[in-house]
Amino acid sequence: MTTDRKHIKVTYSSLGSPDPLLHDYYEEDVTTARANLGGTYPMYINGEWRDGEKTFAKYSPIDTNLVIGHFSHGSRQDVDDAVAAAKAAYPTWRDTPWLERLSYLRRVADLISERLFQMAAVVSLEVGKNRLEAIGEVEETADLIRYCIQAMEENDGFIKQLASETEKHHNRSVLKPYGVWGVISPFNFPCALSGGPAGAALIAGNTVVHKPADDAPLTAVLLAQCFHDAGLPPGVYNMVTGGDEPGKALVANNDIDGITFTGSYDVGMSILRKFSTQTGYMRPVIAEMGGKNPVIITKNANLEKAAYGVMRSAFGLTGQKCSACSRVYVDNEVKEVFTQILVDITEKIKVGDPTERETFMGPIINGTAYRAYRRYARELADQGDVLTGGTTLEIGDGYYVAPTVVDNLPDNHALWTEEMFAPIVVLGGYDDIDEAMKKANHIDLGLTAGFYSEDKAEIDWFLSHIEAGVVYVNRESGATTGAWPGYQAFGGWKGSTGSGKAAGSYYYLQQYMREQSHTIVD
Repeated sequence: MTTDRKHIKVTYSSLGSPDPLLHDYYEEDVTTARANLGGTYPMYINGEWRDGEKTFAKYSPIDTNLVIGHFSHGSRQDVDDAVAAAKAAYPTWRDTPWLERLSYLRRVADLISERLFQMAAVVSLEVGKNRLEAIGEVEETADLIRYCIQAMEENDGFIKQLASETEKHHNRSVLKPYGVWGVISPFNFPCALSGGPAGAALIAGNTVVHKPADDAPLTAVLLAQCFHDAGLPPGVYNMVTGGDEPGKALVANNDIDGITFTGSYDVGMSILRKFSTQTGYMRPVIAEMGGKNPVIITKNANLEKAAYGVMRSAFGLTGQKCSACSRVYVDNEVKEVFTQILVDITEKIKVGDPTERETFMGPIINGTAYRAYRRYARELADQGDVLTGGTTLEIGDGYYVAPTVVDNLPDNHALWTEEMFAPIVVLGGYDDIDEAMKKANHIDLGLTAGFYSEDKAEIDWFLSHIEAGVVYVNRESGATTGAWPGYQAFGGWKGSTGSGKAAGSYYYLQQYMREQSHTIVD
């Protein structure tokens, strides 16, 4: 059966009509994963598994009585040791021919694909992601690595010949790694936003210290196992689990030469301010810092297509995506019809255990997010009209909440601009499409955006005026979500980015390298 599994190629497109075997394999591995929960797991430093002095327990949001495991709580010393190991390993890894580095990372990607269902089962149990999204994310991790491998190959290691003054002059541009690279990853894409950046940094010739989210430590352990089993030399890849302390220690360490961070705007901006210049010179920060993503729907839209696109992007992963659709501006001529369609399909969403086949929306991640949802729901009910949802759900002992659609919220309400990271979408009507665009663009974030119209002139107008890094037009499978490496470049504008470059694009891998000009005269 393991051999047969290799024949299933998973993408977000193929997940729309999944092979029945995909469900069989996933269910087998969910059963196995459940039976093996509750263990104690170490960190990975300098090619060895290391226990921390303290541990913390991770509980499943599906059932708060379900212990995922006990994990090492990394200290500042653990982080410093990991950085020192990465620094010691760097010269040899840097000097390893890039084709040889690629062979290591190919093995990592292949191991992730081979362990697809095992890792997806853990993602579901650990963060509450439904089975299709979990499977898609794990395979996306492998494809993010493969995409960077392809970029390195297509650019011949990023050694470019330049013009020569004479036949005796030989000029070239060479991209070289920085050194030790830190990766701080979020809970909502615990595999893709860990393995993708770590893989890119390693392909470029950097060594890595990875600090995963404390809400997703088991996924990080399984990913570290892939790097270990691929045979990477000791110190090339390191992983330290824990809460805020190891993350802060990583940012504070002056031997880190660059960082990739995915998370909130406030934390990302703090890292940009502190880390970038604390050594006395600029160090690179690749930061993706969230979104408050708008959709504009005109009177010329296919309203059913628009409603499904909004629903899937607003409530996929319980609204806990930086790319989630959270605000919708609808032409008043069609707003009533659109709203009714959206409410009807939202009320049919199956909320529950995300490992079950029919579930679309699992729990919210933890008690803090659960309480925040309740606060948002109260605020929205006080000043707007909650058309559906706005309540917590009694489903076992998990953190379950209802998908929520809100109308008639005052334009000056903070939840038009505050990223909620919850399954809540706010609707607003408009008579002037230019005014709708002003509202869509007026906030400091600019990650994703969607548009629905069957009028080509309106589409061209939208694409010319929207201020976001990832835009989708007439996409039923997701109004603002669902990028895949090589198909959609994923990166923001304005306060959503620290670099203006996107993952899964032509320009991503180069961020992990710096340029050196060579002139050699015979």
